Amino acid sequence: MDLSRKSALVIGAGGLGGPALLTLAAGGVGRLVLIDDDRVESSNLNRQPLFTEADLGQPKASAAAARLQALHPALQVTALARRFDAAEAVELASSVDLLLDGSDNFPTKFLASDAALRAGKPLVHGGVLRTSLQILSVVPGFSGCVRCLFESPPPPGQVPTCAEAGIVGALAGFAGGLMGAEALRLLAGERGAYAGRLFVYEARTGRGRLVLVRRRPGCPACAGTQPLEPSSPVACPAPSAGAAP
Repeated sequence: MDLSRKSALVIGAGGLGGPALLTLAAGGVGRLVLIDDDRVESSNLNRQPLFTEADLGQPKASAAAARLQALHPALQVTALARRFDAAEAVELASSVDLLLDGSDNFPTKFLASDAALRAGKPLVHGGVLRTSLQILSVVPGFSGCVRCLFESPPPPGQVPTCAEAGIVGALAGFAGGLMGAEALRLLAGERGAYAGRLFVYEARTGRGRLVLVRRRPGCPACAGTQPLEPSSPVACPAPSAGAAP
C-alpha cells in the first residue's frame, strides 16, 4: 500500500521514537510530526540511533528531523522542540493519521492515550525498562486504552527511573522497531498485531507474552470524560502487565 499520503505524530525522538521514526520513514510514510523538548546528551548515544556526538547539546527534535530528511529527502518532517502538553494534545492528534508514543514519563503516556481517543486516532504505546519491553496499540472503538489497563499514573517514586534502574540500549532499538512496524500495519488499514493486546517481552529469557486488554466499563478516557491534564516528567515506563507503562 502507498503510505505517502499518511502521517504520524511521534512523541519523543529518543530510544523508542528514534528507531520508530526510521522505520516509518523507510516504510514510505509521507509526513512525520515529531515532538520532544529534550536536548541530546552523551548518555543518549548508546540507544538513540538518530544522534551522533556532533548533535550534543542540540534539540532532539531538530537534530532528528535533519537526520531523517538527509536520509529521505522527499519526507515531510515537522519538528516541535517542546513538551507534548494538554493545551495542544488533541489538536496535534487530530492533524495526523496515527500517534506513536515513545515518551519516557508516565503523565505523557496517559495524555497521549487520552488525546488519541478524543481525536479518534490509533495510538501505538511502548515502554522499556531494564531488560523488558511492552507494546500496546489503542484503536478507538475497538480496543481498551492505557487507562483501561492501568487506570492512572503511579505515585512519584513508586517506579525507578531509567537512570536508577538502567536499560539495555539494544532493547530500546528493538522495541522502537516493533512499534514502527505496528504503526505501518495500522496506517495500511490492518487491525494491528497489538490492538487490544499488550505484548510484554523479557530479553533476559527471550520470552514474550500477550495480555488481552479489553475496554474497561466506566473508563473515563474511552467515554470521553477524562479531563486532559498537563504532562510532566515522572519516570521511565515500567514494562510489566499490571504495572504502569
